[in-house]
Amino acid sequence: MTYATKTISSAMKISSICVLIAGLLPASVLAQEAERRLFQPEDVHRLNSVGDIAISPDGEWVVYRVGTTNVDEDTKSSNLFMVNWEGTTRIQLTHTENSGESQPRFSPDGKFLAFVSSRSDGESEDFDDPKEKSQVWLLNRMGGDAERLTEFPGGVSSFEWSPDSSRLAVVSRDPKERVEEGDTQKPIVIDRYHFKQDGQGYLGNRYERLYVFDLDAREASLLTPGPYNSGQPAWGPDSDIIAFSSKRHGDPDRNINSDIYTIGAVTGASPQQITTWDGPDTNPVFSPDGKQIAYLQGGPPKYSDYDPNQPAVISVDGGKQFLPVGNPDLTISSLRWSLDGKTLHFLLADDRARVVASVAAKGGDVERVSPTDAQPGVVGSFNVGKKGLVAVATFPQRPAEIYRVGDGMALSDHNEELRDSITWAAVEGFDAVSKDGTRVGSMLLKPPGFREGVRYPTIANVHGGPVSQDGYEFDATSQALAAQGYLVVNPNYRGSSGRGREFSRAIFADWGNLEIQDIHAVMDQLVEDGLADPERLGIGGWSYGGINANFAIATDTRFAAAVSGAGSANYIAGYGTDQYIWLYENELGLPWESPEAYLDLSYPFLHADRIETPTLYMCGEKDFNVPLINSEQMYQALRSLNVPTQLVIYPGQYHGLSKPSYVQDRLERMIEWYGRYLLKDH
Repeated sequence: MTYATKTISSAMKISSICVLIAGLLPASVLAQEAERRLFQPEDVHRLNSVGDIAISPDGEWVVYRVGTTNVDEDTKSSNLFMVNWEGTTRIQLTHTENSGESQPRFSPDGKFLAFVSSRSDGESEDFDDPKEKSQVWLLNRMGGDAERLTEFPGGVSSFEWSPDSSRLAVVSRDPKERVEEGDTQKPIVIDRYHFKQDGQGYLGNRYERLYVFDLDAREASLLTPGPYNSGQPAWGPDSDIIAFSSKRHGDPDRNINSDIYTIGAVTGASPQQITTWDGPDTNPVFSPDGKQIAYLQGGPPKYSDYDPNQPAVISVDGGKQFLPVGNPDLTISSLRWSLDGKTLHFLLADDRARVVASVAAKGGDVERVSPTDAQPGVVGSFNVGKKGLVAVATFPQRPAEIYRVGDGMALSDHNEELRDSITWAAVEGFDAVSKDGTRVGSMLLKPPGFREGVRYPTIANVHGGPVSQDGYEFDATSQALAAQGYLVVNPNYRGSSGRGREFSRAIFADWGNLEIQDIHAVMDQLVEDGLADPERLGIGGWSYGGINANFAIATDTRFAAAVSGAGSANYIAGYGTDQYIWLYENELGLPWESPEAYLDLSYPFLHADRIETPTLYMCGEKDFNVPLINSEQMYQALRSLNVPTQLVIYPGQYHGLSKPSYVQDRLERMIEWYGRYLLKDH
């Protein structure tokens, strides 16, 4: 293989960044101010997604994925790049089109780079052929083309190298039964409690399983048979044992009690249960000396969907777990050991920001590795190497790139051309107080050319989840709306993360109540501050954001336009038709035993006669997360009531739209709908 090598000039480096791991560019390194324009829906195709970082064993190189869009073919693809620690040399490792390269992993001996790809070698046109599915590919760092390493019938979802570089721990799902050309597909037979999942369809008796793949023999051995999902493998330092997470108590579909297990890396080995917490235990990582396993312990079963994870450490032989952070109240993720085994690094979500943080493995105070006294940002992922930490981070006017943690040096800049050609909306934090005194933190985008003293048409662009948050990060949808002249606010209503467990738990079994109070408080404050025009307010969102839009327009008539994407409103109809059966029964009970709970939460549908807001509904045709029936019912209700409405269905799409033209279409339709009702007569 001939590598495309790029030497990065000093002008492309970001030498001083003081926002978490990165921050504001000094004026001396800013690109020359050119004629800029406003961000438009078609510009989403120019955004390059950067992520999936891994560091070479010697610490000298960082490999990562860059996702791009082919507008002409209406497809997305991703390729792998590598940059040296000094940021002076960048190499493009793969050059594939219309396929995804992801999860790059250096072999521990440094000789190879393995990755997952769905690329085809052209040998087969049968899409049921394993060669057409995501498999592990291997690239020799000395040169040559990548070769397909695995041929699992169900494809590969993830993998990890053994420390001796001789084997891989591979996670692969059982394949669907093949249907020969011309044959009739057999009936779908369902006998599981949890029987459907977005992106996977009807589950049947297919599970994710753990295999060991021998590189020399090119053979795979099954480690985890049985009716269980097993995943998140981590090797012990001697390459003889693997830790993984699995649910194996009672009917795994009926609980969230995943535990950490270990198993010998040989055929026929029996798994040993290490943890006993009755909530979720996930993401195991061996300490460098192999004596301990760190992992993430979730909240108690009742509040598992709302409570934050916390780091836990346990002996490889089991026993009582140790909680080095005590009882954290903020969301923690992405656990990593330091190379000397003395420290645990992780991501910490804190009120609209997410930072790299650490704690002594023996316990102590949490230290934020990056400063927090300047403009914050959001770290998406990070990794630990011999020379330090690297992270993927995003900032309000900067799409995600790779930075060194500590000095904040940028190691990638794949969005520079787009970033420097656009006049972006200004982004700032905005606080309001709900009627019960709760502070509600939001992000506020002021349109380009914003003028003080002018009241703007204002859109609440509401995040999904609900346990998520909008923060100091790049938001293409909000930027596109702001470019049309709107004031855009992203409210972090109760139920959001980043503000502690009680803030998230507040909406337990009471959806659409406190969230709407909080969103109203934000809009009221913008009106009181003279920023928002009270006659031109809009609201919209996707998933739980769409749910909030449904509740908001049924609560009062303050909103002149709404967009509800993949939302729900009738929870009696939702029972058994989406993937959240355990959540329904955990929070609400059974419909025939607790009908009042289901009826109360079905307020938007059962009180559709109170809705006057023109509303656009959108959903993916194959969405099993929040199925199309929800949008269809609300659309039909408003159509029957002669309230202006429209339903847009995206063929073949799941909960998240993946086809580039549909992503652009969604933005364009939102802009047109809001414009129809918020900009008229102005």
